[in-house]
Amino acid sequence: MTTVLIADDEPLLRDQLRARLATAWPEIDHVDEAANGIEALAAFDDDNAAPDVCFLDIHMPGLSGIEVARGLRERAQQRGERAPHLVFVTAFDAYAIEAFEHGAIDYLLKPFETDRLVETIQRVKDRLAHPASDVHTSGSDVLTLLADRLAQLGAASRPSLQWIKASIGSTVKLIPVDEVLYFQADDKYTRVITADGEALIRKPIKELACELDGSRFWQIHRATIVNTRTIAGVVRGLKDSADLKLKNRPETLTVSRAYLHLFRQM
Repeated sequence: MTTVLIADDEPLLRDQLRARLATAWPEIDHVDEAANGIEALAAFDDDNAAPDVCFLDIHMPGLSGIEVARGLRERAQQRGERAPHLVFVTAFDAYAIEAFEHGAIDYLLKPFETDRLVETIQRVKDRLAHPASDVHTSGSDVLTLLADRLAQLGAASRPSLQWIKASIGSTVKLIPVDEVLYFQADDKYTRVITADGEALIRKPIKELACELDGSRFWQIHRATIVNTRTIAGVVRGLKDSADLKLKNRPETLTVSRAYLHLFRQM
């Protein structure tokens, strides 16, 4: 018996997805709907069994799809049950999607194509049929990465950071963001590296990632953000990592597995 929950604040999209599921996955026994994140999470607080699969819109009133996904996993752990399989439905382009295509989470782009839906359904069926081979353990890391990436995308509509107020010895200096080669977390501070040297700021990397121009500054590690104009090349390393070579700089910067997708075309 397979049950599905569709959570999206757009009624037409819910109707469309329900209709296409009925055609592409006729074995589904029951489909529930939720018009927002709060309703979606409430479905798991009922006495009824939790759905096997959830199609979650990323942006919903009340709670986002990311918050719902985290809540579902927490509730499943508390009950000693297996977490439902998650399929995010989003309007973000494929480039943005790559940020969370690293675990047992699937996605559909709005407006989604039937072929892509069929592919997703087959992947979900395979995981439902072979739960022992699933990789849901990485789900929390994927959700964290996705939340960070969405924060950066959401910040795109706001003016990006133009100046950095940094400490150099006993002096406070204003550094144009364009002059920064990379940022790197260092204990309680963040190092700001420029061609002239380095300075320290108290602003954390996560906050910087939301304020900087995402087309110019890429987070490549949980502790590092690099100015893309300083990148000379990428050298693939061992264990799903890589090293960045910089222009006119001797040091290299490590790219963690979570951010390798940024360099697939390089």
